[in-house]
Amino acid sequence: MRKRFEQQFALGQMPIQDIVFTTRTRDRLSGLYRALQEIYLTPEYNEKIFSILEKEITDTKQKTGRPGMDLWILFILAQTRLCLDIDYDELLYRANYDHLLRQLMGIEIPFETGHIFKYQTIVDNVSLLSNEVLDEINEVILTLGNQVFKKKEENGGDCLKTDSFVVRSNVHFPTDYNLLWDSGRKCLDVIKHFLNNYPELKGWRKYKQWQKILKNGSRSVGMASKGGGKNKEVRQKTAVKEYLDGARKMSAKLHESKESFPQITVKDIGMSMQFDHFLQLMDKHIDLLERRILKGEKIPHEEKIFSIFEEYTEWITKGKLNPSVELGKKVLITTNQNNLIIDYLVMDHLSDSKSVIELCDRITKKIKTIKSWSFDKGFYSKKNKEYLAKVVENLIMPKKGKRNATETEEETAKSFKLWRNRHSAVESNINELEHCGLDRCPDRGYDNFQRYIAMGVTAYNLRRIGKQLLAQDAAIKLKQSA
Repeated sequence: MRKRFEQQFALGQMPIQDIVFTTRTRDRLSGLYRALQEIYLTPEYNEKIFSILEKEITDTKQKTGRPGMDLWILFILAQTRLCLDIDYDELLYRANYDHLLRQLMGIEIPFETGHIFKYQTIVDNVSLLSNEVLDEINEVILTLGNQVFKKKEENGGDCLKTDSFVVRSNVHFPTDYNLLWDSGRKCLDVIKHFLNNYPELKGWRKYKQWQKILKNGSRSVGMASKGGGKNKEVRQKTAVKEYLDGARKMSAKLHESKESFPQITVKDIGMSMQFDHFLQLMDKHIDLLERRILKGEKIPHEEKIFSIFEEYTEWITKGKLNPSVELGKKVLITTNQNNLIIDYLVMDHLSDSKSVIELCDRITKKIKTIKSWSFDKGFYSKKNKEYLAKVVENLIMPKKGKRNATETEEETAKSFKLWRNRHSAVESNINELEHCGLDRCPDRGYDNFQRYIAMGVTAYNLRRIGKQLLAQDAAIKLKQSA
C-alpha cells in the first residue's frame, strides 16, 4: 500500500510549503528542490504528476499490506540522483542525513531519529519508474516551465536548437580476445554456482585451473598485440593459436557438461539459460578471433558486438579528435529558447540526418509555430531541408560539402549567421547534462539505460525551472526591501 505523501505532520515538523531556499547559491540542488516545491504547492501539476505515478505503480496493486515508499519521496530521490550524478550509496546517505532533502520529503522530525531508509529499498523503488512514465511527467514539467518563463509566442513562436551527443554505457574497451575471456569466465561462474549447491556435479574439480588457462591466454595475446619489435605478427599468431586451443578444449567440455546441470530451482533454470547465452558468445568470439588473426579476414561491422553484458552498445565515431571513439548510444535533444529540453530520443543505429523527418513530425504535434530551428552540418540532406522549410520560418541547416552560389549567399547572410551563432547554446545544454549524469550510464540493461536518460532529462528541466524560480524569488525580496 502506497500513499502520495504523508499528510499528517509530526510536532515541530516543518511543512513543505514553509521551506525557504537561499537565493544566493549556485548549487545544483537548490534549483531542483525549488522546482519540486513548486510542483508540490501547485494543485494542477501536483495532481497530474501523482496521477501518472499512481497509474504506473499503484493502480495494479491491492490497497492492502505494509505501507510502501511514498510516491513523493520516490520521485524526489530519483531526481536527486541524476541532478548530482551520484550512485545509490551516496543517495542513501543523503536520504538519511541531508536535513533539507528530508524536509522536502516530509520526513524530517526534530530531535528524533525519524525514518531511516535501507539501500535496497531505495534501489527497488527508484527502479519502478519507466522511461514512458518519465516522458509523461516531462510533458507536465514543460507546461510548468512555460508558465514560469512566461512563454509568449511573439513574432513567430519558438526558437529551437537540435543536436546529438553520446551517452557511454558501462563497458570496458572491447577486443575479440578480451570478450572471449569475458564469455568464458561467465560460463565458469555458472559452473561454480552448481558446484557450490550440488557437490555431486562431476568433471569440474579443477575449474579454477581452466579459468587460469583462459586468463593467461588472454593476457599473452594482449601483450603480443600491443608490443612492437621484429616478428610481431608471428608472435601474435602463436599467442592466438595457443589461446584458441585452450578455449576450444574448454568450450567442448562446457558443451558436454551442460546436459548434466540440475534443474531443481527457478534459479537453477535461470543460471542454465545464462550459461547457454555466454557459451554461444564464447563460440562466436573463438570464430571471430581465428578469422581475424589466423586467417587474416576483415570482420564486417555488423558481426561484431562490443560488450557481452551491454549488448546494445554501439561503436560511435563522430569525427572528433578526442575522444575519437565512444561506446554507448547517441541521444538526440531539442531545446527551446528557455533552454528546456522539449524532445529527446535514444538513437538506435540511427544517424543524425536520418532522424530529422521523424523529429519534425514529433515536434510539430507539440508546437504550433516555430520561429527558428537550428542544426549542425551532420543533419543536412536536401530532403531534410526541403521538408523542414515548410514548417520553419528561419531554418538553419548548413550544407555539408561544397556550396553553390545560392547556398553561399544564403549561409553568409547576416540573419543566417545570427541564428547560427545562437545554436551554440545547445552545446552548453549538453555539457550541463553530461556533468549531471548523462556522460556515462552506470545502470545495466537497455531498458534501464533508457530510463536513466529520461530521468536525466526531467532532472535537467526541473533544475532549469528552479533556477528561474529562485531568480524570481530574489527579485521579489529585492523589491520588498527597497
